[in-house]
Amino acid sequence: MYELAKQIIDECDGRICKHCLGRKLSKTIEGTNNIERADKVCDELNIDLNDVDCVICDNIFDKLDDTLYDKIDAKISQLGVEFNTFLVGSQIPKDIQNRDEELSEKFNLGVETLKKEVNRLIGLGIWERFDKDAEFERQDIVFNIDLTGEPKVRIQINPLYIEGKYNKYKRGIPQTKWPCTKCKGRGCEECNFTGKQYPESVEELISEHFLKVTHGKEAKFHGAGREDIDVLMLGSGRQFVLEIKEPKIRNLDLAKMEAEINKINEGKTAYHNLHLCERPRKAEIKQSSPDAYKVYNAIVKCEEAYDAGKLEELLELNEINQQTPLRVLRRRTDMVRVKHVLDLSYEIIDETTFNMKIKTEGGLYIKELISGDEGRSQPNVSDILGVKAICEQLDVLEVSEK
Repeated sequence: MYELAKQIIDECDGRICKHCLGRKLSKTIEGTNNIERADKVCDELNIDLNDVDCVICDNIFDKLDDTLYDKIDAKISQLGVEFNTFLVGSQIPKDIQNRDEELSEKFNLGVETLKKEVNRLIGLGIWERFDKDAEFERQDIVFNIDLTGEPKVRIQINPLYIEGKYNKYKRGIPQTKWPCTKCKGRGCEECNFTGKQYPESVEELISEHFLKVTHGKEAKFHGAGREDIDVLMLGSGRQFVLEIKEPKIRNLDLAKMEAEINKINEGKTAYHNLHLCERPRKAEIKQSSPDAYKVYNAIVKCEEAYDAGKLEELLELNEINQQTPLRVLRRRTDMVRVKHVLDLSYEIIDETTFNMKIKTEGGLYIKELISGDEGRSQPNVSDILGVKAICEQLDVLEVSEK
């Protein structure tokens, strides 16, 4: 059992530290840690490996002392960062890693690398000192420890994700911030040097509060689709994920924040069921499901009086072939999308106006379904009625959850 230990020690001319020796013997000699394994070897072979100049790691493990954890503590305090979970990464001189790998290859040892041991020990030290848990999949922060010289500490703060639903009760508010079309967000006289096309958005009316509370650097809004600026979002609301980048504060009273934000934005927007989520939700809520649907209420205005009898034909609408609408062609691929009307009902308002409630697959453009969009949407309401029609007012009543 100790023959391999002798060979490794001889290969290093006796200049190998207990961390490196114990690591190489982790599959050969039992022990709760590498130091304990090395101590067994030292007792058995009657040798002393204390205070040796290790030819493998250059005694890099001596840098993992109280001074390092004091630096970590100071960096946490300097940033004022809250965290519950963490991960450790390290920078170690390449020549040290190469020597470690070469020794393992020479003796055909499939054991933990030096870098993994360093990261593990630093993580253990952080757990002991700060009572926080290491998390390999999704962590609040990452400690990057540079051990190529005098130890340096850098902290990467991972984003915070808040999921919820929003309603929009006022027209003229876009979902996300629109840069000024003239200055492209730089600020000019036309936008009153705000850099924005519109003074507020669904995104900003919630994100500004979260940035203030979390001391975050930036916010990004991810919606499950979007409604036009002149369209209301009613019913139970539309799903979204708000991403806060580099948040210093993570422990939030979301119920309290929700109530405060909704009170401030009363009559404009409202946000519901705010809760923390994980990064994958950003993509999940954007993915189109075969079962996804939306329900709209549209006020249809005709250029002249329509034949009320033809309204019944609207109930037969089913498969719709829509070429990318002219109004969004500059930012969408020009293609024909096949969507379906799932349900439709109407109510006459006067001889040129009627109300239409329509349930469709997600992605069907209602304004173009009504106008025809110069023939790009087939069939369409205008053609069926035989008169030009437009969507005078549109509200989203329901968006299926994803």
